[in-house]
Amino acid sequence: MITLILLLFIAAAATTVAGDDILPGQSLSAANPSSKWSSPNNTFSFSFIPNSQPQQNTFYAAVTYNGIPIWIAGGDSAVADSTATLTLLSDGNLRLVNGSTNHIVWQSNTANRGITKASLDDTGNFVLKNDTVSSIWATFDNPTDTIVPGQNFTTGNVLTSGLYSLKLMNSGNLTLRWNDSIVYWTLGLNSSVNTNLTSPTLGLQSIGILSLSDPNLPTSVIMAYSSDYAEGPDIFRFTKLDNDGNLRIYSSSSAGSQNVRWAAVSDQCQVFGYCGNLGICSYNGSNPVCGCPSQNFEPVDVRDTRQGCKRKVEIENCPGNATMLELDNAKFLTYPPELSSQVFFIGISACRLNCLVSGSCIASTSLSDGTGLCYLKVPSFVSGYQSPALPSTSYLKVCGPVSLNPTVGSNKSTRWKLRPWIVVVVVLATLFGLVIGEIGLWYWCCRNSPKLGVMSAQYALLEYASGAPVQFSYKDLQRATKGFKDKLGSGGFGAVYKGILANRTTAAVKQLEGIEQGEKQFRMEVATISSTHHLNLVRLIGFCSEGRHRLLVYEFMKNSSLDTFLFAPEEQLQSGKLLNWECRFNIALGTAKGITYLHEECRDCIVHCDIKPENILLDENYNAKVSDFGLAKLVNPKDHRYRTLTSVRGTRGYLAPEWLANLPITSKSDVYSYGMVLLEIVCGRRNFEVSEKTNRKKFSVWAYEEFDKGNIEAIIDNKVRNHEQMDMEQVRRVIQVSFWCIQEQPSQRPMMGKVVQMLEGVTEIEKPPAPKVSPGTIDGSVAGSSMNMTSTSVSTFAPSSSLQTPKGSSFASGMNVERVSSSLLHSDSV
Repeated sequence: MITLILLLFIAAAATTVAGDDILPGQSLSAANPSSKWSSPNNTFSFSFIPNSQPQQNTFYAAVTYNGIPIWIAGGDSAVADSTATLTLLSDGNLRLVNGSTNHIVWQSNTANRGITKASLDDTGNFVLKNDTVSSIWATFDNPTDTIVPGQNFTTGNVLTSGLYSLKLMNSGNLTLRWNDSIVYWTLGLNSSVNTNLTSPTLGLQSIGILSLSDPNLPTSVIMAYSSDYAEGPDIFRFTKLDNDGNLRIYSSSSAGSQNVRWAAVSDQCQVFGYCGNLGICSYNGSNPVCGCPSQNFEPVDVRDTRQGCKRKVEIENCPGNATMLELDNAKFLTYPPELSSQVFFIGISACRLNCLVSGSCIASTSLSDGTGLCYLKVPSFVSGYQSPALPSTSYLKVCGPVSLNPTVGSNKSTRWKLRPWIVVVVVLATLFGLVIGEIGLWYWCCRNSPKLGVMSAQYALLEYASGAPVQFSYKDLQRATKGFKDKLGSGGFGAVYKGILANRTTAAVKQLEGIEQGEKQFRMEVATISSTHHLNLVRLIGFCSEGRHRLLVYEFMKNSSLDTFLFAPEEQLQSGKLLNWECRFNIALGTAKGITYLHEECRDCIVHCDIKPENILLDENYNAKVSDFGLAKLVNPKDHRYRTLTSVRGTRGYLAPEWLANLPITSKSDVYSYGMVLLEIVCGRRNFEVSEKTNRKKFSVWAYEEFDKGNIEAIIDNKVRNHEQMDMEQVRRVIQVSFWCIQEQPSQRPMMGKVVQMLEGVTEIEKPPAPKVSPGTIDGSVAGSSMNMTSTSVSTFAPSSSLQTPKGSSFASGMNVERVSSSLLHSDSV
């Protein structure tokens, strides 16, 4: 007995292979959960996983990433039992067999092809090889329902999931099909691509771009972006055809969670056959639900409404005449190749009657969009969609009489039962209105009472101390700012004034301009900003929203903004305003930590979109605090990555290249802006400044040349170098980080969390590549396009300064740039 247990233990251990070649005779067992073949870095594994469907004690043999299947032996139909084994046979065939019946579930059909071993590499590709280590068969060449980075999907490959499939056409078009016949979604090449393709290949880049390449294309063509494009260093992305017929891009962290970042079909009910034959797809909130057209039908499977419906009485068994069930705001999906043979130009009555009298027609749809089209459906497969937004009426042949689905409030007795509740609601609403009216009358009579003012101040103090955003009236803020007299500065989002609140707290009151959001959306965004708390972020105290008046109230920063210390001539600065290197480094590090919190530690990532010295404020101890975060979304509520160009705002010299190249805007755009600020903290001059000292070159380009020569002294601000001994190793580290941050490609820039580690010296820093001046830009500005530039003063919540713009600068401090174009990038919103 002991010997038998020992042999079983040895056998189990032998089936766990980590990064080594798998030899003929080795196998995996469904009965042994620990048996697996792993990649060298243990990221991917080949093992048996439980079937998530309600089939008891069944399994799939799959290659997985953190438990997420990326390839299944035989696809989702190859279900194995608990006695199954997957074995690499001596003839080179990889075979999945149910041990209880010796039934072959799946095999690779690679017998007698010289295969001597197999391996699972670090990309997730399982390969069968010969003695010369040539690949004879690989999972990447035989995909099931998933495409991962490094995998090439060609015209000879097919993704399948149930009745659904994805194919790549020779033309470069991607198509989703139902039952290998109905094409319900197509993604074609951009009209600007005018080339005959020879061997198109689809691939998913690790940063989340689905692209098409071909020998006849000079560069790969982007087909789709993941919404978290280029974000996160440890995110695994994959494209999967789900069993609901939709193609999606997923992101997964090391914890194994999955998040949808793109879907091919934005309206799930437009997927043909989603609710089965004769099923009707509709929405319950944002979730698609399946139901039957009327009570003349019943579900095929009450446990799974996606299996469709069936008539309770078939048409041929109808004792009387058939009739037509009318479905308002509904359509029966009609896609190629059905479209050509089933479309007619007739009116709504004829559309109904033609189907009723035709023995080959079971349903019809009449469009009310002005086209006059009528679609007739033959008895094969009918997929329905019903929504209040659909401009169409559909008819379905049934055996009469028609029995409609019940609707809420259609029964008279139900309405009578609800009446007592209605009375109760009306009475309570009336009492509530009287109470509110009495309170309003009392306030109107006593609003000028000194006692009431004291109570109001105490209440404001309690509300402020609670951390929740205080709602101020416009008159309160007029009083606090003395009629908006003491102006601190102005910027792209509006002017800022100094104010004294009722609790004697000094605050900065910002009058917002260009707000596009409604009352509810504005309050939601304010709630998001006010819930964002960090030592290096300016705190939002409260807000005002009265009609067209939209104001934000922030904590007051005594020492103004960073630009007043960096860019003024030395003779204009008092000795107390000469920032030493230690102070500058702490400001740089604090700013990085504040931006890191916005990008990586908030519940939702907040992209600032306007990082610059004017938006870095200093408190009484010269601690850095980032301001104006979240305001870009207040002014333009659409996603910053997909928007009309007329809504894009930024500041000259700090805009990342993707702003100007019509690419998605992500947190990496903030990293670029921070890199420019970091360089300015070292050098004490604007990054776009051009002078004789820089040989008329953009300062960042000149600074890299000096850094490459080892001449760091030339880069450092004279105001710092002349007043103290500096930690040159720390200075070198900061300069290197700045050059990494301003790389042209977002994928080359580090995440802000990594920036903090590099600044602190926790992570070693490699020598950065030279920064490039992007095509279409001249010293950081847009070339050949229309620009609206407005010179502004300090765009902060801090005291205004008398300092002037340094001589030699070609533009004033804090200059805003607005790109104007009529082209539309995307219409997607957050």
